[in-house]
Amino acid sequence: MLEIQKLTSRYGRIEVLHDVSLSVSPNEIVALIGSNGAGKTTLLRAISGVQPTAGGTIAFEGAVIGAVAPYRRAGMGIAHVPQGRQVFANLTVEDNLTLGAWSQTGKSVVADMEQMYQLFPILSEFRKRSAGSLSGGQQQMLAIGRALMSRPKILLLDEPSMGLAPLLIEQVFEILKKIRSIGMTILVVEQNVRAVLEVADRGYVLETGSITHDGMASTLLNDPRIQQAYFGV
Repeated sequence: MLEIQKLTSRYGRIEVLHDVSLSVSPNEIVALIGSNGAGKTTLLRAISGVQPTAGGTIAFEGAVIGAVAPYRRAGMGIAHVPQGRQVFANLTVEDNLTLGAWSQTGKSVVADMEQMYQLFPILSEFRKRSAGSLSGGQQQMLAIGRALMSRPKILLLDEPSMGLAPLLIEQVFEILKKIRSIGMTILVVEQNVRAVLEVADRGYVLETGSITHDGMASTLLNDPRIQQAYFGV
């Protein structure tokens, strides 16, 4: 579904992604892990089109999309849930979800809204509340639900567990498994390495802008180098 080959990206003269290559197949959860400043967020931003690239290719469903505008990529089926959730705080939960369905019309929006409320029951309970009044975990559910309202083919998630309590982190990763069970493809950036590799199918390790390891999630989870770098083992 997603194929990236030798991608480079810069902030000014500073190159932050160096010949990055990765792929995501349909109905996979692929984890992208690495230390702070490794370039993970930059890579997601490059895929969704809000970060310019300096070289290499991004192909989505076989079509090279490097020159495609971000809103058109969204229309093609690429949904990006950014770091920090970024919900519209002054709007209600329902309005946030409706905005996610900008590319949909008619009865499909109503049906999709009900599906989101089934997937995230707490959002149904708080549908008339302002998004800014929700807890961090509830806002994360809303941000994911808003992205799903666009009926994407792939979901890009940037640090979905950031700033959440341990119990809520567990809920977020259960949600990822539930979303995948309904046919969603997910590329997720996550600092909680153990938790994300336990739900992912495959993973890539990005360090200082380059892919250093990749493989099945279970293999990475048991790799002594990964354990030493991220688990202190």
